[in-house]
Amino acid sequence: MAIVYHESGRTFHLYNDTISYIMTVMQNGHLGQLYYGKRLRDREDFSHFLETCERPMTACVFETDRKFSLEHIRQEYPVFGTTDFRQPAVEVLQENGSRISDFRYQGYHTEPGKPKLLGLPATYTEDPDEAETLTVTLQDPVTGLKAELLYTIFAQGGILARSVRFCHEGKSPVWLGRAMSLCLDLPDSSYVWQQLSGCWARERHIHSRLLGPGIQAIGSMRGHSSHEHNPFVVLRRPYTDERQGEAVGISLVYSGNFRIQAEVDAHDTLRILAGIDPETFTWKLEPGEVFQTPEAVMVYTDQGLNAMSRTFHGLYQRRLARGCWRDRVRPVLINNWEATYFDFTQERLLEIASKAEECGVELFVLDDGWFGARRGEKAGLGDWQADRERLPDGIGGLAERVEALGLKFGLWIEPEMVNKDSDLYRQHPDWILSAPMRRESHGRFQYVLDFSRKEVVDNLYEQLAELLGNAKISYIKWDMNRSITECCSKGWPADRQGEIYHRYILGVYDLYERLTSQFPQVLFESCASGGGRFDPGMLYYAPQGWVSDDSDAIERLKIQYGTSLCYPISSMGAHVTESPNHQVYRNTPLHTRANVACFGTFGYELDLNKLTQKETAEIKEQISFMKQYREILQFGDFYRLKSPFEENEAAWMVVSKDQKTALVGWYRILNCVNGRYTRVRLQGLNPQYCYKNERSGLCCYGDELMSAGLITSDESAGQVPEGVEPGMDFDSRIYVLKAECPS
Repeated sequence: MAIVYHESGRTFHLYNDTISYIMTVMQNGHLGQLYYGKRLRDREDFSHFLETCERPMTACVFETDRKFSLEHIRQEYPVFGTTDFRQPAVEVLQENGSRISDFRYQGYHTEPGKPKLLGLPATYTEDPDEAETLTVTLQDPVTGLKAELLYTIFAQGGILARSVRFCHEGKSPVWLGRAMSLCLDLPDSSYVWQQLSGCWARERHIHSRLLGPGIQAIGSMRGHSSHEHNPFVVLRRPYTDERQGEAVGISLVYSGNFRIQAEVDAHDTLRILAGIDPETFTWKLEPGEVFQTPEAVMVYTDQGLNAMSRTFHGLYQRRLARGCWRDRVRPVLINNWEATYFDFTQERLLEIASKAEECGVELFVLDDGWFGARRGEKAGLGDWQADRERLPDGIGGLAERVEALGLKFGLWIEPEMVNKDSDLYRQHPDWILSAPMRRESHGRFQYVLDFSRKEVVDNLYEQLAELLGNAKISYIKWDMNRSITECCSKGWPADRQGEIYHRYILGVYDLYERLTSQFPQVLFESCASGGGRFDPGMLYYAPQGWVSDDSDAIERLKIQYGTSLCYPISSMGAHVTESPNHQVYRNTPLHTRANVACFGTFGYELDLNKLTQKETAEIKEQISFMKQYREILQFGDFYRLKSPFEENEAAWMVVSKDQKTALVGWYRILNCVNGRYTRVRLQGLNPQYCYKNERSGLCCYGDELMSAGLITSDESAGQVPEGVEPGMDFDSRIYVLKAECPS
């Protein structure tokens, strides 16, 4: 790993064993992008990568030079309105009405490790040798505004983290109308663009298309990263698949409004921009003030999508998630929501908890309905004190009784929301986001608290700190069940209203930071009506998130498969729920529900007292299996094998770090008759090890399993023999492979 500056060519070269990133100071003082990709050997001069030529109908920077036009040059942080007609990375409104800026090179410095970003989540290092950071300073001579471009290259893997810090050293205020975290100009557009999109209950489905002229973009204007589009894209070459080929993953560590876009110009140059959504953002900078953009993380590989994903998994698992739960296996939990919804008593909760403990569950979670006047969706949000009619012993007493059963106790909260039928709203009706003289739109009969205001965040902190400080609470599920509308704050002046969306997210981060710091032993799980805010920003505070409100195992195959492109298995909240499922009303075998959920944090969301004796025995076996293998399942190396978006079968696997144990999840959507023989080519095994299949007893070497494949044929291939239980729709198996010995 190194960051080298060559003075003779004014060239920066950032590299490790995997990647090179090369840029140069151009003759107009701006930074030009020269190369990003597989590691190149360092040399004194890379100037031949900067191509210029005279083109017709081109606006040029210098009066005497008809070759130097920013329209046709790849740049690091392009500006608006000075010969580049593509979308800019930055736009600055000045008091005279001008939006023209000219950020010229001033200097640079490097430092070991990685600095924190003020008020924002970001990747980090624990040892300064893990990474090195370059800060390149640019400044606009007219406004005095500085742009400090931060680049952190990690020692291992094709990882480059980027962000921008603006420091206003001028004498008059300016307004940032666009401040992207990353611009990446590439020399050609021969890429397939992959995004994770959907909506509530079908989040993060994989959608792919070839790039072409114009702009392709994803984003959110909802106040949160959203169910619709995840702040993550992949650029892969058309020949790239899970096993081989070039790909670049771009992930934004942010939970609010965002945009990631690709622009292909008339000469086939590709520009990628990633950052805060510019349509819903302006930020006033007074002299002396600083603005920090969120972090964007780029990962390059030439070894296929699985390699890219494992790089993201390792980084986000160990250098984005924090705290004591970062490296711990997650407890097997039961949540009462789908068992009771709002209809529960303290005794019924204890009955569910008692049965759960008998089955081997470790954590009981009380969901919505325990506080204030909460009997349904219309009241109570904002009043975070226990309803003593429903819970006569309060939260502290209930937690004590649950712990006496041998379980830990967890709780659901939704601190960013308020019902108008609540004491908090009656005391502070001006604390919701709303526009003067405009209709106040609700979602689920709730309104969004104005987290851009410190006094609002302080109030929620005081309520929740008192709750956590006076009860044995081991787990918090933090929900957020609606998007932001009428985003206007009564706590800020008119010329600051463009800041509210971003200030809201900063307030959410602030509350998370204060609570996780004061209660470090509590396991936080993020949730936003399921997967509406499943993003890297949340992982910084909560090491796991509720993947989707859709808990149907067959739907979860697609949701979890897509999510795994960027996010580690340890971050995916996954539960076994009732059949028929409460979202899609599908009947799915109990073993398949568990075989999908165990490739996640694993838990249950049903009333175990209603199960048959046979089902209860099966639940106990599932929990025992999960406890035996959860270290591997949650922290091993994950590989996607067969896509549920493309076939009737799906498959994935996890391999232990020592490559001695592998667990392969195999899933068939619809059963077949007189079908073909089937097998799955595995990945990540040691080719020299001989692996015993604990299901069949067959021993095969790693190279056989990876090249010829694991045989998955069953009775559906041919006629089902008498006395053999036939397969079924929505069938599944988990194959456990253990290395007997090296050859």
